[in-house]
Amino acid sequence: MVDTHDTPEHPPQPRSLFDKVWDQHVVIAREGGPSLIYIDRHIIHEGSFHAFNQLRARDLTIRNPDQVFGVADHYVPTISRNSKDSASPEIEEMIVRFDQNMRWSGVPHYGLTDPRQGIVHVIGPEQGISLPGSTIVCSDSHTSTHGALGAIAFGIGQSESMHVMATQTLWQTKPKTMRINIEGEPGPGISGKDIILHIISRIGSDGAVGYAIEYAGSTIARLGLDERFTMCNMTIEAGARFGLIAPDELVFEYLKGRPHAPQGADWEQAVLQWRTLPSDPGAVFDRSLTIDISHVAPTVTWGTSPDASAPIDGYIPDPANLADSNARHSAQAALNYMGLHAGMRLTEVAIDRIFIGSCTNSRISDLRAAAAVLKGRRAVIPGIVVPGSIPVKLAAEAEGLDKIFKDAGLEWREPGCSMCVGINGDTAPAGERVASTSNRNFVGRQGPDVRTHLMSPAMAAAAAVTGRLTDVRAFY
Repeated sequence: MVDTHDTPEHPPQPRSLFDKVWDQHVVIAREGGPSLIYIDRHIIHEGSFHAFNQLRARDLTIRNPDQVFGVADHYVPTISRNSKDSASPEIEEMIVRFDQNMRWSGVPHYGLTDPRQGIVHVIGPEQGISLPGSTIVCSDSHTSTHGALGAIAFGIGQSESMHVMATQTLWQTKPKTMRINIEGEPGPGISGKDIILHIISRIGSDGAVGYAIEYAGSTIARLGLDERFTMCNMTIEAGARFGLIAPDELVFEYLKGRPHAPQGADWEQAVLQWRTLPSDPGAVFDRSLTIDISHVAPTVTWGTSPDASAPIDGYIPDPANLADSNARHSAQAALNYMGLHAGMRLTEVAIDRIFIGSCTNSRISDLRAAAAVLKGRRAVIPGIVVPGSIPVKLAAEAEGLDKIFKDAGLEWREPGCSMCVGINGDTAPAGERVASTSNRNFVGRQGPDVRTHLMSPAMAAAAAVTGRLTDVRAFY
Protein backbone atom coordinates (compact mmCIF):
# COMPACT_ATOMS: atom_id res chain seq x y z
CA MET A 1 0.00 0.00 0.00
CA VAL A 2 1.25 3.49 -0.83
CA ASP A 3 2.07 5.63 2.22
CA THR A 4 0.41 9.01 1.61
CA HIS A 5 2.14 10.57 4.65
CA ASP A 6 -1.01 12.37 5.79
CA THR A 7 -0.41 14.57 8.82
CA PRO A 8 -2.32 17.38 10.58
CA GLU A 9 -0.18 19.80 8.57
CA HIS A 10 -0.93 17.85 5.37
CA PRO A 11 -4.54 16.61 5.60
CA PRO A 12 -5.59 13.83 3.25
CA GLN A 13 -6.62 14.98 -0.18
CA PRO A 14 -10.10 13.98 -1.43
CA ARG A 15 -9.81 10.79 -3.43
CA SER A 16 -11.99 9.01 -5.94
CA LEU A 17 -13.32 5.50 -5.58
CA PHE A 18 -10.78 4.31 -8.14
CA ASP A 19 -7.87 6.00 -6.35
CA LYS A 20 -8.83 4.45 -3.02
CA VAL A 21 -8.99 0.91 -4.35
CA TRP A 22 -5.86 1.33 -6.47
CA ASP A 23 -3.79 2.80 -3.60
CA GLN A 24 -4.78 -0.07 -1.31
CA HIS A 25 -3.35 -2.58 -3.79
CA VAL A 26 -0.05 -1.02 -4.83
CA VAL A 27 2.90 -3.25 -3.93
CA ILE A 28 5.58 -1.31 -5.81
CA ALA A 29 5.03 2.13 -7.30
CA ARG A 30 7.26 3.38 -10.09
CA GLU A 31 7.04 7.09 -10.67
CA GLY A 32 6.12 7.73 -14.27
CA GLY A 33 5.76 4.04 -15.00
CA PRO A 34 3.66 1.00 -14.18
CA SER A 35 2.96 -0.15 -10.64
CA LEU A 36 2.93 -3.67 -9.30
CA ILE A 37 -0.54 -4.20 -7.87
CA TYR A 38 -1.92 -7.04 -5.79
CA ILE A 39 -4.76 -9.03 -7.36
CA ASP A 40 -7.46 -10.30 -4.99
CA ARG A 41 -9.46 -12.48 -7.38
CA HIS A 42 -8.54 -14.12 -10.65
CA ILE A 43 -11.34 -15.75 -12.65
CA ILE A 44 -10.41 -18.04 -15.52
CA HIS A 45 -12.37 -19.89 -18.21
CA GLU A 46 -11.63 -22.80 -20.52
CA GLY A 47 -9.54 -20.62 -22.85
CA SER A 48 -6.94 -20.49 -20.08
CA PHE A 49 -5.00 -23.50 -21.35
CA HIS A 50 -2.43 -21.10 -22.87
CA ALA A 51 -1.63 -19.72 -19.40
CA PHE A 52 -1.39 -23.21 -17.94
CA ASN A 53 0.94 -24.27 -20.74
CA GLN A 54 3.17 -21.32 -19.87
CA LEU A 55 3.10 -22.23 -16.17
CA ARG A 56 4.19 -25.78 -16.88
CA ALA A 57 6.85 -24.66 -19.36
CA ARG A 58 8.42 -22.56 -16.61
CA ASP A 59 7.95 -25.23 -13.94
CA LEU A 60 5.67 -22.93 -11.95
CA THR A 61 2.56 -23.57 -9.87
CA ILE A 62 -0.32 -21.35 -8.77
CA ARG A 63 0.70 -19.22 -5.79
CA ASN A 64 -2.73 -18.92 -4.14
CA PRO A 65 -5.19 -21.42 -5.63
CA ASP A 66 -7.97 -20.27 -3.30
CA GLN A 67 -7.91 -16.82 -4.97
CA VAL A 68 -8.35 -18.25 -8.46
CA PHE A 69 -11.75 -19.44 -9.69
CA GLY A 70 -12.41 -21.41 -12.85
CA VAL A 71 -15.61 -21.69 -14.83
CA ALA A 72 -16.31 -23.16 -18.24
CA ASP A 73 -18.44 -20.72 -20.24
CA HIS A 74 -17.05 -19.39 -23.53
CA TYR A 75 -16.99 -22.59 -25.55
CA VAL A 76 -19.53 -24.76 -23.75
CA PRO A 77 -22.59 -26.13 -25.55
CA THR A 78 -25.93 -24.68 -24.48
CA ILE A 79 -28.04 -27.54 -25.86
CA SER A 80 -26.88 -29.87 -23.06
CA ARG A 81 -24.44 -30.23 -20.18
CA ASN A 82 -22.37 -32.81 -22.05
CA SER A 83 -19.03 -31.74 -23.52
CA LYS A 84 -19.59 -34.29 -26.29
CA ASP A 85 -22.18 -31.86 -27.69
CA SER A 86 -19.46 -29.27 -28.23
CA ALA A 87 -19.20 -27.52 -31.58
CA SER A 88 -16.11 -29.55 -32.54
CA PRO A 89 -13.78 -32.27 -31.20
CA GLU A 90 -11.18 -29.56 -30.59
CA ILE A 91 -13.56 -27.60 -28.37
CA GLU A 92 -14.57 -30.75 -26.50
CA GLU A 93 -10.89 -31.38 -25.83
CA MET A 94 -10.51 -27.80 -24.58
CA ILE A 95 -13.31 -28.30 -22.04
CA VAL A 96 -11.87 -31.64 -20.90
CA ARG A 97 -8.39 -30.10 -20.59
CA PHE A 98 -9.83 -27.25 -18.53
CA ASP A 99 -11.17 -29.69 -15.93
CA GLN A 100 -7.79 -31.44 -15.90
CA ASN A 101 -5.95 -28.15 -15.33
CA MET A 102 -8.32 -27.28 -12.50
CA ARG A 103 -7.64 -30.58 -10.76
CA TRP A 104 -3.88 -30.25 -11.32
CA SER A 105 -3.78 -26.75 -9.83
CA GLY A 106 -6.27 -27.21 -6.99
CA VAL A 107 -8.32 -24.22 -8.17
CA PRO A 108 -12.00 -24.10 -7.14
CA HIS A 109 -13.96 -24.47 -10.34
CA TYR A 110 -17.43 -24.84 -11.79
CA GLY A 111 -17.55 -27.35 -14.63
CA LEU A 112 -20.40 -28.11 -16.98
CA THR A 113 -22.34 -30.22 -14.51
CA ASP A 114 -21.72 -28.03 -11.45
CA PRO A 115 -24.94 -26.46 -10.09
CA ARG A 116 -23.09 -23.14 -9.79
CA GLN A 117 -21.84 -23.04 -13.40
CA GLY A 118 -22.50 -20.01 -15.56
CA ILE A 119 -20.90 -17.11 -17.36
CA VAL A 120 -17.81 -15.78 -15.56
CA HIS A 121 -19.24 -12.29 -15.11
CA VAL A 122 -22.52 -13.61 -13.76
CA ILE A 123 -21.22 -16.16 -11.27
CA GLY A 124 -18.47 -13.89 -9.90
CA PRO A 125 -20.96 -11.62 -8.12
CA GLU A 126 -23.44 -14.47 -7.64
CA GLN A 127 -20.95 -16.53 -5.62
CA GLY A 128 -19.53 -13.56 -3.71
CA ILE A 129 -16.21 -13.93 -5.50
CA SER A 130 -16.44 -10.29 -6.58
CA LEU A 131 -16.39 -7.87 -3.66
CA PRO A 132 -16.24 -4.08 -3.17
CA GLY A 133 -12.76 -2.62 -2.91
CA SER A 134 -11.12 -5.62 -4.54
CA THR A 135 -9.03 -6.08 -7.67
CA ILE A 136 -10.41 -8.67 -10.08
CA VAL A 137 -8.95 -9.91 -13.35
CA CYS A 138 -10.12 -12.35 -16.00
CA SER A 139 -8.99 -13.13 -19.53
CA ASP A 140 -12.07 -11.47 -20.98
CA SER A 141 -12.46 -7.79 -21.81
CA HIS A 142 -15.89 -7.51 -20.18
CA THR A 143 -14.45 -8.15 -16.73
CA SER A 144 -15.33 -4.50 -16.11
CA THR A 145 -18.79 -5.89 -15.23
CA HIS A 146 -17.66 -6.57 -11.66
CA GLY A 147 -16.94 -2.87 -11.16
CA ALA A 148 -20.65 -2.43 -10.47
CA LEU A 149 -19.84 -3.66 -6.94
CA GLY A 150 -17.15 -1.03 -6.41
CA ALA A 151 -14.17 -3.10 -7.58
CA ILE A 152 -11.32 -2.47 -9.99
CA ALA A 153 -12.00 -5.21 -12.51
CA PHE A 154 -10.39 -5.57 -15.92
CA GLY A 155 -9.52 -8.01 -18.66
CA ILE A 156 -6.04 -9.41 -19.18
CA GLY A 157 -4.22 -11.60 -21.70
CA GLN A 158 -3.00 -15.14 -21.22
CA SER A 159 0.60 -14.15 -20.41
CA GLU A 160 -0.70 -11.74 -17.79
CA SER A 161 -2.98 -14.48 -16.49
CA MET A 162 0.03 -16.74 -16.03
CA HIS A 163 1.83 -13.93 -14.16
CA VAL A 164 -1.13 -13.48 -11.79
CA MET A 165 -1.42 -17.21 -11.16
CA ALA A 166 2.28 -17.45 -10.35
CA THR A 167 2.67 -14.26 -8.28
CA GLN A 168 -0.82 -12.91 -7.35
CA THR A 169 0.37 -9.57 -8.73
CA LEU A 170 0.39 -7.69 -12.03
CA TRP A 171 2.23 -4.70 -13.48
CA GLN A 172 -0.27 -2.04 -14.53
CA THR A 173 -0.16 1.60 -15.54
CA LYS A 174 -2.65 3.67 -13.59
CA PRO A 175 -5.28 5.17 -15.91
CA LYS A 176 -6.78 8.63 -15.80
CA THR A 177 -10.21 8.94 -14.21
CA MET A 178 -13.52 10.06 -15.68
CA ARG A 179 -16.77 10.59 -13.83
CA ILE A 180 -20.03 10.37 -15.74
CA ASN A 181 -22.89 11.81 -13.72
CA ILE A 182 -26.20 10.43 -14.92
CA GLU A 183 -29.26 12.41 -13.99
CA GLY A 184 -32.95 12.22 -14.80
CA GLU A 185 -35.81 9.76 -14.40
CA PRO A 186 -35.69 6.92 -16.96
CA GLY A 187 -38.86 6.72 -19.02
CA PRO A 188 -41.00 3.60 -19.51
CA GLY A 189 -39.10 0.72 -21.06
CA ILE A 190 -35.69 2.31 -20.47
CA SER A 191 -33.09 -0.05 -19.03
CA GLY A 192 -29.41 0.08 -18.20
CA LYS A 193 -28.75 -1.22 -21.72
CA ASP A 194 -30.46 1.79 -23.28
CA ILE A 195 -28.58 4.15 -20.99
CA ILE A 196 -25.14 2.72 -21.74
CA LEU A 197 -25.80 2.55 -25.49
CA HIS A 198 -26.80 6.21 -25.32
CA ILE A 199 -23.63 7.11 -23.40
CA ILE A 200 -21.40 5.22 -25.85
CA SER A 201 -23.06 6.96 -28.79
CA ARG A 202 -22.35 10.28 -27.09
CA ILE A 203 -18.66 9.80 -26.29
CA GLY A 204 -17.73 7.32 -29.04
CA SER A 205 -16.09 3.91 -29.07
CA ASP A 206 -12.73 5.53 -28.29
CA GLY A 207 -14.02 8.31 -26.06
CA ALA A 208 -12.73 6.76 -22.83
CA VAL A 209 -9.44 5.23 -23.97
CA GLY A 210 -6.95 5.52 -21.12
CA TYR A 211 -9.62 6.21 -18.50
CA ALA A 212 -11.36 4.44 -15.67
CA ILE A 213 -15.01 5.52 -15.66
CA GLU A 214 -16.98 6.02 -12.46
CA TYR A 215 -20.73 6.23 -12.99
CA ALA A 216 -22.51 8.40 -10.45
CA GLY A 217 -25.56 10.60 -10.09
CA SER A 218 -29.16 10.32 -8.99
CA THR A 219 -30.10 7.90 -11.78
CA ILE A 220 -27.44 5.38 -10.75
CA ALA A 221 -28.74 5.42 -7.17
CA ARG A 222 -32.17 4.38 -8.47
CA LEU A 223 -30.97 1.64 -10.80
CA GLY A 224 -31.12 -2.01 -9.82
CA LEU A 225 -27.90 -3.96 -9.48
CA ASP A 226 -28.44 -5.92 -12.71
CA GLU A 227 -28.74 -2.63 -14.61
CA ARG A 228 -25.46 -1.47 -13.07
CA PHE A 229 -23.77 -4.71 -14.15
CA THR A 230 -24.93 -4.06 -17.71
CA MET A 231 -23.54 -0.54 -17.71
CA CYS A 232 -20.15 -1.51 -16.30
CA ASN A 233 -20.03 -4.49 -18.66
CA MET A 234 -20.29 -2.26 -21.74
CA THR A 235 -17.87 0.38 -20.48
CA ILE A 236 -15.23 -1.43 -22.50
CA GLU A 237 -17.17 -0.50 -25.65
CA ALA A 238 -16.37 3.17 -25.01
CA GLY A 239 -12.65 2.37 -24.94
CA ALA A 240 -12.15 2.18 -21.16
CA ARG A 241 -10.87 -0.94 -19.39
CA PHE A 242 -12.54 -0.10 -16.08
CA GLY A 243 -16.09 0.84 -15.13
CA LEU A 244 -16.99 1.42 -11.47
CA ILE A 245 -19.97 2.33 -9.34
CA ALA A 246 -19.64 3.11 -5.65
CA PRO A 247 -21.02 0.34 -3.41
CA ASP A 248 -24.18 1.14 -1.46
CA GLU A 249 -26.80 -0.63 0.65
CA LEU A 250 -28.12 -2.43 -2.41
CA VAL A 251 -24.71 -3.99 -2.97
CA PHE A 252 -24.30 -4.97 0.67
CA GLU A 253 -27.74 -6.57 0.77
CA TYR A 254 -26.98 -8.51 -2.42
CA LEU A 255 -23.63 -9.86 -1.21
CA LYS A 256 -24.58 -10.81 2.35
CA GLY A 257 -24.46 -14.57 2.82
CA ARG A 258 -22.91 -15.30 -0.60
CA PRO A 259 -20.57 -18.33 -0.45
CA HIS A 260 -17.28 -16.45 -0.89
CA ALA A 261 -18.29 -13.23 0.85
CA PRO A 262 -17.03 -12.53 4.39
CA GLN A 263 -19.12 -14.13 7.14
CA GLY A 264 -20.04 -13.21 10.71
CA ALA A 265 -17.84 -10.61 12.35
CA ASP A 266 -15.70 -10.45 9.21
CA TRP A 267 -18.79 -9.37 7.29
CA GLU A 268 -19.50 -6.49 9.65
CA GLN A 269 -15.89 -5.35 9.45
CA ALA A 270 -15.89 -5.60 5.67
CA VAL A 271 -19.03 -3.47 5.34
CA LEU A 272 -17.50 -0.81 7.58
CA GLN A 273 -14.52 -0.66 5.24
CA TRP A 274 -16.67 -0.71 2.09
CA ARG A 275 -18.63 2.29 3.32
CA THR A 276 -15.43 4.36 3.07
CA LEU A 277 -14.96 3.60 -0.63
CA PRO A 278 -17.27 6.13 -2.38
CA SER A 279 -15.47 9.11 -3.89
CA ASP A 280 -14.87 11.90 -1.41
CA PRO A 281 -16.59 15.26 -1.90
CA GLY A 282 -14.16 17.36 -3.89
CA ALA A 283 -12.38 14.38 -5.45
CA VAL A 284 -10.71 15.46 -8.68
CA PHE A 285 -11.31 13.63 -11.94
CA ASP A 286 -9.34 14.12 -15.13
CA ARG A 287 -12.60 14.45 -17.02
CA SER A 288 -16.23 14.84 -15.95
CA LEU A 289 -19.49 15.07 -17.81
CA THR A 290 -23.17 15.00 -16.95
CA ILE A 291 -25.79 13.24 -19.05
CA ASP A 292 -29.53 13.74 -18.65
CA ILE A 293 -31.31 10.53 -19.61
CA SER A 294 -34.86 11.67 -18.88
CA HIS A 295 -35.57 11.92 -22.61
CA VAL A 296 -33.63 8.82 -23.74
CA ALA A 297 -35.73 6.44 -25.84
CA PRO A 298 -35.19 2.68 -26.20
CA THR A 299 -31.96 2.46 -28.17
CA VAL A 300 -30.68 0.06 -30.84
CA THR A 301 -27.51 -0.14 -32.90
CA TRP A 302 -27.60 0.24 -36.68
CA GLY A 303 -23.91 -0.21 -37.54
CA THR A 304 -20.99 -2.48 -36.73
CA SER A 305 -19.78 -0.80 -33.53
CA PRO A 306 -21.69 -0.27 -30.27
CA ASP A 307 -21.41 3.51 -30.67
CA ALA A 308 -23.44 3.37 -33.90
CA SER A 309 -26.83 3.51 -32.21
CA ALA A 310 -29.97 5.60 -32.36
CA PRO A 311 -33.35 5.88 -30.60
CA ILE A 312 -35.86 3.34 -31.89
CA ASP A 313 -38.21 6.13 -33.01
CA GLY A 314 -35.43 7.64 -35.13
CA TYR A 315 -33.77 7.11 -38.50
CA ILE A 316 -30.57 5.63 -39.89
CA PRO A 317 -28.15 8.60 -40.01
CA ASP A 318 -26.58 9.84 -43.22
CA PRO A 319 -22.78 9.35 -43.33
CA ALA A 320 -22.56 12.39 -45.63
CA ASN A 321 -23.35 14.59 -42.64
CA LEU A 322 -20.16 13.58 -40.84
CA ALA A 323 -17.35 16.11 -41.05
CA ASP A 324 -14.47 13.63 -40.79
CA SER A 325 -13.74 11.69 -44.00
CA ASN A 326 -12.62 8.58 -42.12
CA ALA A 327 -15.82 8.60 -40.07
CA ARG A 328 -17.88 8.99 -43.26
CA HIS A 329 -16.12 6.04 -44.87
CA SER A 330 -16.54 3.84 -41.76
CA ALA A 331 -20.22 4.70 -41.40
CA GLN A 332 -20.93 3.97 -45.07
CA ALA A 333 -19.03 0.67 -44.85
CA ALA A 334 -21.13 -0.25 -41.82
CA LEU A 335 -24.37 0.52 -43.67
CA ASN A 336 -23.20 -1.53 -46.65
CA TYR A 337 -22.45 -4.52 -44.43
CA MET A 338 -25.71 -4.14 -42.53
CA GLY A 339 -27.75 -3.82 -45.73
CA LEU A 340 -29.25 -0.51 -44.61
CA HIS A 341 -29.44 2.96 -46.09
CA ALA A 342 -29.52 6.46 -44.69
CA GLY A 343 -32.96 7.81 -43.85
CA MET A 344 -34.58 4.45 -43.10
CA ARG A 345 -36.82 4.39 -40.08
CA LEU A 346 -35.36 1.92 -37.58
CA THR A 347 -38.81 0.39 -37.14
CA GLU A 348 -38.71 -0.59 -40.83
CA VAL A 349 -35.77 -2.95 -40.28
CA ALA A 350 -36.83 -6.61 -40.46
CA ILE A 351 -35.29 -9.11 -38.02
CA ASP A 352 -34.66 -12.81 -38.71
CA ARG A 353 -33.71 -14.09 -35.26
CA ILE A 354 -33.31 -13.01 -31.65
CA PHE A 355 -30.80 -13.82 -28.96
CA ILE A 356 -31.41 -13.09 -25.28
CA GLY A 357 -28.36 -13.84 -23.15
CA SER A 358 -24.64 -12.99 -22.66
CA CYS A 359 -22.75 -11.55 -19.69
CA THR A 360 -24.45 -8.25 -20.49
CA ASN A 361 -28.11 -9.26 -20.19
CA SER A 362 -28.78 -12.77 -18.90
CA ARG A 363 -29.67 -12.16 -15.26
CA ILE A 364 -33.06 -12.78 -13.69
CA SER A 365 -34.32 -9.20 -14.14
CA ASP A 366 -33.35 -9.35 -17.82
CA LEU A 367 -35.36 -12.54 -18.28
CA ARG A 368 -38.31 -11.06 -16.41
CA ALA A 369 -38.29 -7.99 -18.66
CA ALA A 370 -38.31 -10.13 -21.80
CA ALA A 371 -40.96 -12.49 -20.44
CA ALA A 372 -43.25 -9.56 -19.57
CA VAL A 373 -43.35 -8.64 -23.27
CA LEU A 374 -43.68 -12.22 -24.52
CA LYS A 375 -46.32 -13.42 -22.08
CA GLY A 376 -49.42 -14.51 -23.99
CA ARG A 377 -47.79 -13.74 -27.35
CA ARG A 378 -46.09 -15.77 -30.07
CA ALA A 379 -42.75 -15.03 -31.67
CA VAL A 380 -42.90 -14.78 -35.46
CA ILE A 381 -39.16 -15.48 -35.81
CA PRO A 382 -36.89 -18.04 -34.13
CA GLY A 383 -34.64 -17.28 -31.19
CA ILE A 384 -32.86 -18.63 -28.15
CA VAL A 385 -32.91 -17.54 -24.52
CA VAL A 386 -29.77 -18.41 -22.55
CA PRO A 387 -29.68 -17.75 -18.79
CA GLY A 388 -26.42 -16.49 -17.30
CA SER A 389 -26.00 -19.27 -14.76
CA ILE A 390 -27.60 -22.39 -13.34
CA PRO A 391 -28.93 -20.41 -10.33
CA VAL A 392 -30.49 -17.88 -12.73
CA LYS A 393 -31.95 -20.73 -14.78
CA LEU A 394 -33.48 -22.39 -11.73
CA ALA A 395 -34.88 -19.07 -10.45
CA ALA A 396 -36.44 -18.36 -13.84
CA GLU A 397 -37.99 -21.83 -14.00
CA ALA A 398 -39.36 -21.44 -10.48
CA GLU A 399 -41.18 -18.32 -11.71
CA GLY A 400 -42.40 -20.01 -14.88
CA LEU A 401 -40.40 -17.74 -17.18
CA ASP A 402 -39.10 -20.71 -19.15
CA LYS A 403 -42.68 -21.70 -19.99
CA ILE A 404 -43.40 -18.20 -21.26
CA PHE A 405 -40.40 -18.35 -23.57
CA LYS A 406 -41.23 -21.83 -24.83
CA ASP A 407 -44.92 -21.03 -25.28
CA ALA A 408 -43.83 -18.04 -27.38
CA GLY A 409 -41.86 -20.40 -29.63
CA LEU A 410 -38.35 -19.64 -28.40
CA GLU A 411 -35.69 -22.11 -27.24
CA TRP A 412 -34.75 -22.24 -23.56
CA ARG A 413 -31.09 -23.22 -23.28
CA GLU A 414 -28.40 -24.10 -20.73
CA PRO A 415 -26.03 -21.36 -19.44
CA GLY A 416 -23.03 -20.23 -21.47
CA CYS A 417 -21.71 -17.35 -23.56
CA SER A 418 -23.65 -18.78 -26.49
CA MET A 419 -24.42 -16.54 -29.45
CA CYS A 420 -22.69 -13.49 -28.00
CA VAL A 421 -19.33 -14.65 -29.28
CA GLY A 422 -20.28 -17.42 -31.73
CA ILE A 423 -17.36 -19.78 -30.94
CA ASN A 424 -19.45 -22.52 -29.36
CA GLY A 425 -21.74 -23.58 -32.19
CA ASP A 426 -24.42 -20.96 -31.42
CA THR A 427 -24.42 -18.79 -34.54
CA ALA A 428 -26.94 -17.45 -37.02
CA PRO A 429 -26.96 -18.45 -40.69
CA ALA A 430 -25.03 -16.19 -43.06
CA GLY A 431 -26.91 -13.06 -44.05
CA GLU A 432 -29.39 -13.16 -41.18
CA ARG A 433 -30.19 -10.13 -39.06
CA VAL A 434 -30.21 -10.72 -35.29
CA ALA A 435 -31.75 -8.70 -32.48
CA SER A 436 -29.25 -9.40 -29.71
CA THR A 437 -28.87 -8.47 -26.04
CA SER A 438 -25.10 -9.01 -26.18
CA ASN A 439 -22.39 -6.36 -26.05
CA ARG A 440 -20.78 -6.30 -29.48
CA ASN A 441 -22.12 -5.97 -33.01
CA PHE A 442 -18.81 -6.38 -34.82
CA VAL A 443 -18.65 -7.79 -38.34
CA GLY A 444 -19.11 -11.57 -38.15
CA ARG A 445 -19.38 -11.59 -34.35
CA GLN A 446 -22.42 -13.92 -34.41
CA GLY A 447 -21.44 -15.82 -37.53
CA PRO A 448 -20.04 -15.05 -41.00
CA ASP A 449 -21.98 -12.22 -42.68
CA VAL A 450 -24.45 -12.07 -39.77
CA ARG A 451 -25.85 -8.60 -39.02
CA THR A 452 -26.27 -7.79 -35.33
CA HIS A 453 -28.43 -5.13 -33.70
CA LEU A 454 -27.78 -4.59 -29.96
CA MET A 455 -30.68 -3.78 -27.64
CA SER A 456 -32.25 -4.55 -24.28
CA PRO A 457 -33.99 -7.85 -23.47
CA ALA A 458 -37.42 -6.19 -23.61
CA MET A 459 -36.61 -4.75 -27.03
CA ALA A 460 -35.40 -8.14 -28.30
CA ALA A 461 -38.63 -9.69 -27.08
CA ALA A 462 -40.63 -7.02 -28.93
CA ALA A 463 -38.68 -7.79 -32.10
CA ALA A 464 -39.49 -11.47 -31.68
CA VAL A 465 -43.21 -10.72 -31.60
CA THR A 466 -43.22 -8.35 -34.58
CA GLY A 467 -40.33 -9.61 -36.73
CA ARG A 468 -38.79 -6.14 -36.93
CA LEU A 469 -37.13 -3.54 -34.75
CA THR A 470 -39.95 -2.36 -32.52
CA ASP A 471 -40.47 0.29 -29.88
CA VAL A 472 -41.17 -1.77 -26.76
CA ARG A 473 -43.09 1.13 -25.27
CA ALA A 474 -46.01 0.06 -27.47
CA PHE A 475 -46.34 -3.02 -25.25
CA TYR A 476 -46.76 -1.10 -21.99
